[in-house]
Amino acid sequence: MVKVYSTSWCPGCIKLKKYLDMKGIEYATVNVADAQEERLEVIKVSGQKTVPVLDYNGEIVVGFDKKRIDELIQK
Repeated sequence: MVKVYSTSWCPGCIKLKKYLDMKGIEYATVNVADAQEERLEVIKVSGQKTVPVLDYNGEIVVGFDKKRIDELIQK
């Protein structure tokens, strides 16, 4: 399963979701601005308070790291 932890106003989040859309990758979005539970989940998953965070089948990518995302897609 692929999840994107993001907010609606984060430029990096928007870029990440557009990139995944372009690559044809289906994902679930977790908006961390909506509830404390989601904010705690992203911290637990990544150790970070920042977004975007990509959980690609258990592999965590913090920020929009195109090279790392492409590596994960190739697996």
